[in-house]
Parts: sequence; structure tokens; C-alpha cells
Amino acid sequence: MSDLLRGVDMAKVSITTKEVSVWCIITIASIPLIMTLGNSMLIPVLPVFEEEVGISPFQSSMIITSYSVSAILLIPIAGYLSDRYGRKMIIIPGLLFTLAGGLVAGIASILTENPYGWIIIGRILQGIGASGALPIILPLVGDLYKDDAQRASTCLGIVETSNTFGKVLSPIIGAVFAVILWYLPFFSIAAFSLISLIAVMIFIKVPKKNDQPPKFKEFLKETKEIFKVEGKWLYTIFMIGAYSMLILFGILFYLSDILEKQYEIDGIPKGVLLAFPLIVLCFASYFTGKKIKDDLKLMKIIILGALGVLTISVVTVGYTSDALGLLLVASSVNGLAIGALLPTLDAMITENISQETRGTITSFYSSSRFIGVAAGPPIISLMMPIDINIAYILAGVIGGLLLIVAWQWINPDQT
Repeated sequence: MSDLLRGVDMAKVSITTKEVSVWCIITIASIPLIMTLGNSMLIPVLPVFEEEVGISPFQSSMIITSYSVSAILLIPIAGYLSDRYGRKMIIIPGLLFTLAGGLVAGIASILTENPYGWIIIGRILQGIGASGALPIILPLVGDLYKDDAQRASTCLGIVETSNTFGKVLSPIIGAVFAVILWYLPFFSIAAFSLISLIAVMIFIKVPKKNDQPPKFKEFLKETKEIFKVEGKWLYTIFMIGAYSMLILFGILFYLSDILEKQYEIDGIPKGVLLAFPLIVLCFASYFTGKKIKDDLKLMKIIILGALGVLTISVVTVGYTSDALGLLLVASSVNGLAIGALLPTLDAMITENISQETRGTITSFYSSSRFIGVAAGPPIISLMMPIDINIAYILAGVIGGLLLIVAWQWINPDQT
């Protein structure tokens, strides 16, 4: 956490204004941190769930997927509601749902003999909460820095760094909690959500809109017009976001499984090894967010370069599985590329959409990322008994196609 706070301190001079306090920035950053902990923390614990609850690897992957699917379905609705009624009015109920979901899954794990169904229900509640909290952060940052694209991109870099910092912490924290009690991660999610909820209520001061929000028909018409005019580059950003998260969570699920079953590494050592590619991702996100500012041409260069690296590096993951050192290097290179992509995609989509529809458009982008999160673990769990290399080769082919699409459809002169 100290690295993240130092990042906030560094950003204090460049992004703090009369309207935005350092505590507001820290609170904003806490939401993706907590939401990431709430999902990624469970990945190293999935093999423990399989043993304690008596479920298959595919069923354990559904603990991740159920969270993401429920979020996917509701994120666009939350985005529209945040445009109409305000960001804070949507974030607070979202955190409450996340808190409730953690309690449902945790209490059921203690009181019921077969808690799997209740765990899934709790995860669905958490996904509903995530749909009303995490995706609203991007338009909120855009609102706070609506007249300063450079400061917005810096803040988005901090937000994405917080997100990835959560991914770094999550396998270690999850492993520590699982050693104590296998269901403790569920209760920790509720506790973290409560802390963030209190901070949001105290520190986030959202600028008031002078204009009345458009009626639904007008809003829908404007949204359709945006996709009609800007659709090519927006759809490209959506696809790259989904692809990045599919690769990331697919690799994390694969690493978690292979470390325990092939290398017989579990507990805290396993959590530390899982954190390696995520540490690289975290630093890449932070420094990319600081570098891009409002330079659209640089954003395109970073997107193309990172996609090129990811296209090649993802193919190597399966082939290095018999050498742990090489496997961690290959996974870390993937983390580097994804870390460069995420804040760049955030900035490009946030800084080029008007405030009136920003929540809705960024919610579609967030939904696309959750599609990748939902798809990664089950795809890998199904492919591992067949041939994992086929999955990663196909991922490389998809990356190559996205690289071509990005080259053609992301045009900085037109966004």
C-alpha cells in the first residue's frame, strides 16, 4: 500500500485542485483496489475451495465467473443511472451490495453443509455491487477533471495502478486468509467494502451539474449517435479491454492451478509467486498513466506496441510451464503489456466522451472488461485437460487480429 500512497503524494502537486482533495483521490483509488481484492483474492484459494466444498475445477471457476456475469448485465444500467442521478448515488448502493454478498457467502460457508449454491448467490450480489461501483470511477474522474485532460490521465493512471496493486496484493492476502480459515476471504471483502463505503460518504464531493439530464429518449438518441459516429474506435477499445482481461485472468487461473498441482507450491509461497506478473503490471500501469497525458498519438503507439508484445508473449505461456522461472518470466511479460494497455484505454475512452453520456459509454467499456474476466478461468479450465497450448496459440491469433483492427480503426486525428 505504501507504493500506492507514494504515487498519490507524487500526484498531489499535479492533480490536486480546490475541488479535489488528496483524500478524495485516495478514496477513489480504494474502490478499484477493493473490487479487485474481492475477485482476484479468490483465485489462489480456488483449489482450497475445491477440496473444502467438494467441487470440480470448472465449478470453482464459476465462483469468479458468476461475479463477472452479473456485473456485465447490470453495468450499462448503472452507467445510465449515474449519468442521470449522479455518480455517488450509484457507487454507495454498489458498495452495500458488495458488502452484503461477502456476508452471504461467508456465513453460508460456516452454517451450511453444502455452501456452494449460497457462495454463488453471494458472488452474484457482489457482481451487482461491482456494476454500481467500479465502472463509475472512470466517468467520475472525467467529471472531476473535465477541463484538464492531463490531470485526468494522471489520476486515471493512479486508479488503474490501484486496480493492479489490488491484483498484486490479492494472491498473497488470499493465501494468508485461506491458511487461517478457507472462508475468511468472503468476510474480508465485506470489511473492505465497509471501509470504502464510509470513505466515499465522507470524502468524495462530486461537482454539481447545472444542466438537467436529458430525458431517456433524448439520451438514447445521443448514445446511438455517438456509436454511429465514433463506433469503430470505441468497439476496438472494448474488444482490446475484453481481450486483455481474458488473458490476465486466464493466466492467473492457470498459474494458480499449475503451481499447486504440478509444483506442489501452495499457501503464502504460492501467493507470492502469483504476485510476480501482477507487480510488473502494477508498475507498468502507473508509469504509463503518468506518461500518456492527453497525447492521443502516443496512446495509439502504446496500444499497438503493447498488443504486439501481448500477441507474442501469450503464446509462450503454455510452452514454458515445465520451467517455473521461464513461466514466471513469460507471465510477467504479459503483465507488462496489459499494464501498459489498461490506463491508455481508460484515458482514450474517458477523455473523448462528453460528460452527459460518459457514464454510459464507459460502462460498456467496463462490461467488455468483465466479459474477459468471466471468460478467462472457465476457458482455461476446459482447455487444460485437452491442450493448453492450443488455447494460448488461439489467444495469440486473436491478439494479432486486434492489432490490425487497432491500426486501422484507432485514428487520433478523428477521436
